[in-house]
Amino acid sequence: MPRRSLTLAAVGAALAASSLLAGCSTGPADEVSASEPSTSSSVDADAFPVTIHHAFGDTTIDQEPTRIVTIGTQDPDNLLALGVVPVGVLTISWGGNANGSTPWFDDKLAEMGATAPTQYSDADGIPVDDIAKLSPDLILATNSGITKQEYDKLSKIANVVAYPGDAWTTTWQQSLEMDGQAVGRETLATQVEEQTQQAIDDAKTTYPELAGKTFIWGALSTADLSSISFYTPADARPLFLTELGMENAPIIEKLSKEGQFYGTVSAERAADLTSDVFLSYAEKDSDATTYTDDPLVGQIPAIKAGHLATFLADPVALSGTIPTPLSIPYAIAHFVPKIAAALQ
Repeated sequence: MPRRSLTLAAVGAALAASSLLAGCSTGPADEVSASEPSTSSSVDADAFPVTIHHAFGDTTIDQEPTRIVTIGTQDPDNLLALGVVPVGVLTISWGGNANGSTPWFDDKLAEMGATAPTQYSDADGIPVDDIAKLSPDLILATNSGITKQEYDKLSKIANVVAYPGDAWTTTWQQSLEMDGQAVGRETLATQVEEQTQQAIDDAKTTYPELAGKTFIWGALSTADLSSISFYTPADARPLFLTELGMENAPIIEKLSKEGQFYGTVSAERAADLTSDVFLSYAEKDSDATTYTDDPLVGQIPAIKAGHLATFLADPVALSGTIPTPLSIPYAIAHFVPKIAAALQ
C-alpha cells in the first residue's frame, strides 16, 4: 500500500486501495545524476549549527545543506517558497499533472529559472536506494508516515528531519518552520508564513459565507458504501478549512481519536453525520449521484439537503488536500469556490 496516499486522498472501503492509498509513479532511474542544487536566497546569519527536534529525536545540521531530497508531502513546496530547489522529490500521480508534479510547483520552478528535481516513487515503500543515488546531505520528511526503522535507514545516508508529533498530522505552518530551520532561512520562513496567512485572511473576506459553517471531509467509495471514512480535526485538510472560518462537525470531533488523521464509521450511522456541507473525493462526476441515491449514504444530512462537494483526482483537489504556501493560493482560487457553491 503506497504510504503517500494516507495524506493525499484517503477514501473509505474499496477506494482505500486507490485514493486513500493513492501512490506515486516511479521517476526515471537514469535521471538521478541530472539534478543540481539551486538556490535564490541566502541563509540567516548564525543559522548553523541548528538542532531540530522531531518524533524520533534530535537532528543537528552543522552547515547549510546543498543537496536536499524530500519524502514529506509539504517539504518540496516549502523549499521552493524559501528559494531552495530540492534535488529529489516524490512523483505525484494522484492529483498531479502530466509532469508528475503540480501547477504551483512548476510555476515556481519556472519563476526561479530552475531545473526540475529528480523524481522517485514510494509506492513500494521508502525508496532508500533511489534516494542514496542522489547523494543528499539532508532528507526532509516533516509531514510523512515514516517509521523509526525507515528513519534509521535514511539516517545512514544523510541527516533526516521527521515529523514533530504524530505521523501525517503536521500543519503547514509547522512544516514550513521546520524546513526554514533546516535550510537556515527562518527569517524568510516567517515572512512566507505571514504572506500565506494574509492570503487566507483575505479569502475569509471574499467568502464570508464560510464563517461558522460546519463540515465533514469524508472519503466515500462507490465500490463499497457500507462504511464512511472521514478526516479528523488533526489532519491538514480540516485544519485548512477551519483557518477559513469553518468548523468541524461536532459528531466528527466526538468520533475522532487522538493521534489519528482519519476514522471510519458504518454507513448505518449516516444520519448521525450532521454538518452544513459534506466533502468527498470521487473517481468520476457521476459518483455524486451515486452517493446521493444510496439508501444509507444518501441519509447523510448535508448530502440529503444537496450540500455535497465532490473532488476528482486533479490539482484542484490536491491543492486543498495538501495545503502549503504554494498550493494555498491555488486552493483559494479553485478549491474553495466549490465549497462555497455547495453551501448555497
